[in-house]
Amino acid sequence: MTDAHTKKYKKCWFRFYEELNDFLPPSKRKTKFQHEFSGKVSVKDMIESLGVPHTEIDLILVNSSSVGFEYIVKEGDFISVYPEFESFDITGVQKLRPKPLRNLKFVLDVHLGTLTGYLRMLGFDSLWHNDLTDEQIVDISLKEKRTILTRDIGILKRTNVTRGYWIRNTNPLKQISEVVERFDLRKLIKEFTRCIECNGRLINISKKKVYDKLPNKVKQNQNKFYVCENCNKIYWRGTHYETMRKLVDKIKYKSGIS
Repeated sequence: MTDAHTKKYKKCWFRFYEELNDFLPPSKRKTKFQHEFSGKVSVKDMIESLGVPHTEIDLILVNSSSVGFEYIVKEGDFISVYPEFESFDITGVQKLRPKPLRNLKFVLDVHLGTLTGYLRMLGFDSLWHNDLTDEQIVDISLKEKRTILTRDIGILKRTNVTRGYWIRNTNPLKQISEVVERFDLRKLIKEFTRCIECNGRLINISKKKVYDKLPNKVKQNQNKFYVCENCNKIYWRGTHYETMRKLVDKIKYKSGIS
């Protein structure tokens, strides 16, 4: 290393915790590592240059003191980066969001249609269209305060994105378990309260009002009905209901899906 290189570049050290390591190469996971930089760089920009979206981060400690994204990294800094805290009380420490996002609404990218259906089945407000652009997803997230769920890390690195999560799994059943775990949603599940097709709310409706729209077998065997207040799709507890019921129970009680 030349003298010129030594003068131009500064050094700092990083340590990323828990699921943030998913974004790092194996050599940098769950360990302290050195990072060289030059010029005036914010901790947010430096972290994202390492591959970690800012939306995944809830706490940054520099030399054991909490800092915001705008902090300018200095020579010799030791930077610890933590994901969202859902189960621990760290009220006395400055977090990068005011409080956990408990009243969650989602907007999902075009590759997550099946996951969208599972989220709606569990009662979570989940917006999805198969033709949404990245720009539209971000715009919806900002206007409606929806958390972006995506398999595209690039969306989450956009400066104006404030709520977002990168889905690790590719299997939809594992994806829904991942989201429920990540956002601590089990106690918030209200299954079969949203339309799987359009995300509208389901309301009770009398058999008499929908009788003419029902298949003959359903007219004979079912007496309890629901209708989507948005698209008017009619729901009843047929054979499909039992399959969905078993899946909901697996998710709620953490049995059979890993």
